[in-house]
Amino acid sequence: MTDTTTATTQDTHIDLTEQERAADLNIQELKRLVGLVEYDESKDPFPVTGWDAIVFVVGNATQAAQYYQNVWGMELVGYSGPENGNRDHKAFVLKSGSIRFVLKGAVNPDSPLIAHHGKHGDGVVDISLEVPDVDKCIAQAKAAGARVVQEPETVSDEFGSVRIGAIATYGETRHTLVQRTVDGQTYAGPYLPGYVERTSTYVKRDGAPKRLFQALDHIVGNVELGKMDEWVTFYNRVMGFVNMAEFIGDDIATDYSALMSKVVANGNHRVKFPLNEPAIAKKKSQIDEYLEFYNGPGAQHLALATNDILRTVDELRKEGVEFLDTPDAYYDDPEMRERIGEVRVPIEELKKRKILVDRDEDGYLLQIFTKPLGDRPTVFFEIIERHGSLGFGKGNFKALFESIEREQDKRGNL
Repeated sequence: MTDTTTATTQDTHIDLTEQERAADLNIQELKRLVGLVEYDESKDPFPVTGWDAIVFVVGNATQAAQYYQNVWGMELVGYSGPENGNRDHKAFVLKSGSIRFVLKGAVNPDSPLIAHHGKHGDGVVDISLEVPDVDKCIAQAKAAGARVVQEPETVSDEFGSVRIGAIATYGETRHTLVQRTVDGQTYAGPYLPGYVERTSTYVKRDGAPKRLFQALDHIVGNVELGKMDEWVTFYNRVMGFVNMAEFIGDDIATDYSALMSKVVANGNHRVKFPLNEPAIAKKKSQIDEYLEFYNGPGAQHLALATNDILRTVDELRKEGVEFLDTPDAYYDDPEMRERIGEVRVPIEELKKRKILVDRDEDGYLLQIFTKPLGDRPTVFFEIIERHGSLGFGKGNFKALFESIEREQDKRGNL
């Protein structure tokens, strides 16, 4: 792949991030993977370059780091812990393509991470975003009434300096804002000051792909009944995000459960947040179940973008990852087949793997959802492969929610 630092003439407002360059991605590939679009950053009051890191609190970070390497094909690149002066917790930094996960687990019995994990279980505590100017973003956030949880500060080590600040969002989730170029110098360390480079002795089996996913497409947040519009307005007012889509009523309901969803995105669409709230229905929705077991609002699922969903799903199944089931009737429906038309693989191949397909005016997408990754029925992943579509699989909502309901029923939570 071409290591493209600057976009072509028609893409004057799109540049690659450091993480994208390191992953050997290019602009055209990112347009297809995550629906990247052009925009004028100079007019943005809260410019966001893209994702910086998704920070998880987990019960055992040492084992979780092994899981994400062995099963999800991620690469260990950084570490913070007692061995380098962090007496509170261990943190492992993993990457796949342009995605960076940070897994934190408490070491000190008095660590605040213990209370967080006791309340929520494994989950996302920080959706960290890269920005070109932390001070500008924090000033805008304050002016718009956001709660600032960390004032801008510069942290440094032998690899350079990073300027960071943070604002609160739904529940106990936060957005740490990371400026990686300070005084003209870009930070060269493995993650942030306080982290050291770390590699693993884990060796992938022969024939395993270099990586299973390339980029992060979107993160879905679940909020309480009546709070969705409040948080949509927050992202509009505070961070200048635009509204991409809205799903209400029959679009997003089954015979038993319902929810409402709106999608906001930053200017270049690297960062997309569908926001869900429950809707009144006969039985408990997936959002109600999440809010009950996560004990409040939080990030429900992460959509991981891949170039080859068939191989990704095949490889993950080999490692024991469980996906939601889809009845054969979904694939055999002649109306669905007519609506979908021709896609890059035969429908029978999708049927064999239970991969969903949807088409809109811009193209089509392929997607599949895992079962919850931990003990609580909360966080899960979506695997997505886009071919022009900028949507979120609206045509699959009913089939998807019926699959989730079947799992809820097995757990006794429907």
